[in-house]
Amino acid sequence: MRDEETGSWWQQVTGEAIQGPLKGQQLRAVHHDELTFGLWKQEKPAGRVLRPDERIAKANDYVPANWEERMTKVPVTTSAVVDKSLTPRTLVIGVAVSNSAKAYPVDAVFKQRLILDDLGGVPIFVVVGPDNRSVRAFERSLDADKMDFFLKPNTDSFTLFDDKTGSEWDFTGRATKGPLSGRQLKQISILNDYWFDWITYHPQTSIYTLGNR
Repeated sequence: MRDEETGSWWQQVTGEAIQGPLKGQQLRAVHHDELTFGLWKQEKPAGRVLRPDERIAKANDYVPANWEERMTKVPVTTSAVVDKSLTPRTLVIGVAVSNSAKAYPVDAVFKQRLILDDLGGVPIFVVVGPDNRSVRAFERSLDADKMDFFLKPNTDSFTLFDDKTGSEWDFTGRATKGPLSGRQLKQISILNDYWFDWITYHPQTSIYTLGNR
């Protein structure tokens, strides 16, 4: 990315200026979500949508709908030596907590749907949402009390429950029923990324193996 004021170039993933007058400066990361529009609209009914720029749309300069498919055929170029534990363009859910990082292959996440883990000494979980497409991660503790979470079986709606109180939780990490009703879990930012890109910026990352922490 390039800023208009100084012409400095910024790294997209880290937010660090890598060339120009502001080289070495660091942008502050803000929390972000990657959700399907349907789920986002359900959670934020008053939310506004950025309208496409008609000039760009007419010039066909927006990313095409099949961009992901096209990228699988594009050679990977990076200055780092890519770890071959996964193929370069394997899609992963990247999580970084307390100076520790872990890559959760998307296929494993969607197969398991709920993954309990500990990362950098922090108990967390990664879960697939009610739309079966969106993914979020949360710290699984309240008031220093570590909890395990489970998806409620035999129900058409998305419901998590904890092992300590049996309280029910929704996909926003909020308790909706039970002794902890109204309490909120801390959400952790995740990054949907290619393996070669994630490991470039998190060289000490570990990899989640299906069924194991």
